[in-house]
Amino acid sequence: MAHDDDEYVYDEATGDWRPASEVAAAAATSRPVARDAAGNELADGDSVVLIKDLKVKGAGQTLKQGTVIRSIRLTDNPEEIDCRHDAIRGLVLRTEFVRKR
Repeated sequence: MAHDDDEYVYDEATGDWRPASEVAAAAATSRPVARDAAGNELADGDSVVLIKDLKVKGAGQTLKQGTVIRSIRLTDNPEEIDCRHDAIRGLVLRTEFVRKR
């Protein structure tokens, strides 16, 4: 419900002026869904398994198939996830190379 003190934002899709809070809520729910190689939906904190060997650029090492990555974080790009690995800091993996555990 809109209040008199709400800021309004022009919605180009509908051609209407809408409360900023309503537009922000709609944007939060329309975030693209990240899916693994098998089509399973991924969420923050999930564990994933690599489905193939991956050479890590800049680290000079290879992550082997079957390596478990725990506690992933989703990014703004639904095709990429932030990961923590013991040997590699700031690891970003493409979702096409992981399967939800």
